[in-house]
Amino acid sequence: MLNLIRVCSYKRFLLVNINSSSHLQMLKLFSRRPHDLHSHKRPPILFIFRNLTKSHLEDDDPPFSPIVKTVKHKNQKKKNPKEDESNNKPHNKFPIESNLPFDFRYSYSETNPSVEPIGYRETPKFSPFGPGRLDRKWTGTVAPLQQAVDMAKVEEQKNAILGNPLSEEEVSELVERYRHNDCARQINLGKGGVTHNTIDDIHNHWKKAEAVRIKCLGVPTLDMDNVCFHLEDKTGGKIIYRKINILLIYRGRNYDPINRPVIPLMLWKPYPPIYPKLIKNVADGLTFEETKEMRNRGLNSLPLMKLSRNGVYVNVVEKVREAFEVEEVVKLDCAHVGMSDCKRIAVKLRDLVPCVPILYKDEQIILWSGKKAMETDFSNL
Repeated sequence: MLNLIRVCSYKRFLLVNINSSSHLQMLKLFSRRPHDLHSHKRPPILFIFRNLTKSHLEDDDPPFSPIVKTVKHKNQKKKNPKEDESNNKPHNKFPIESNLPFDFRYSYSETNPSVEPIGYRETPKFSPFGPGRLDRKWTGTVAPLQQAVDMAKVEEQKNAILGNPLSEEEVSELVERYRHNDCARQINLGKGGVTHNTIDDIHNHWKKAEAVRIKCLGVPTLDMDNVCFHLEDKTGGKIIYRKINILLIYRGRNYDPINRPVIPLMLWKPYPPIYPKLIKNVADGLTFEETKEMRNRGLNSLPLMKLSRNGVYVNVVEKVREAFEVEEVVKLDCAHVGMSDCKRIAVKLRDLVPCVPILYKDEQIILWSGKKAMETDFSNL
């Protein structure tokens, strides 16, 4: 009984709404499907109900408009995306020839050419430049020059590109333009230092800018002189500004970005070779007991300084040298720096201070002043 009352009330509501609507709206509803008016299968009330419940936005609102299906012809062939990519890729039929007057290495500032590796983690046939893309042979650590180079002629070409020296006003103008932190022409140097692909990045910036801002962080900051030397030597530019770890390298007055040198890129980072162990069981010049005693003294002493990860280590060498004037063993706290960076730091300090690394433990580096320093101290007495 209740359901019958509800149905009757709902029909009455529909009829009231129909009478209250305008004549144009009714014509629009009935004109949508004119064939239904002559159909005896559907009752009039059901037809009116369906037209009222149907959205009026179907013909007006684009999101709710019916989707037009495109008819595909049978003769039309499907395009293979792999074929399109292969057609767009440049085909290098011949290896890239580069006239750069130096041997190609992954890193120029963080490798020592005089130290020969004792093994390789991959065979030298896997060149990081890619198979058949370079006219130089990869030996595992370097792609050497194929013929001798006249260094005097190379220096003349560099001086010709640099042109006349910049005046103080020109230098101050360039420094003021590129030395700020929000400079768009900036390159960050990490623990890899001056890498081979960094040279290409500098030349790409030189297309639209006279100078490039270089921010050095991590292990390379221990020896900023070495970084500056390799930047000038490998790029042919000139360092016009240097403050702590910030450098500005100028391209030269006569630099031609169109006829710049060809720099073949390394497609991946090569595996580092295996070098001899840096820390020996018994330090040179000491016995086993003396080496053990030096290590215990270093572990129980207070750290000279604490190094952060990817920090600025510009003053570390000077502080270690000053500490060796008083102490024989020095400890550096390298917590959260990482084992690989600890080894790089120890190698740098061994060559720059100089000193002897005798222990890595719990991210602590123990350095010994060495036998020669002890002999000089005794001679002064």
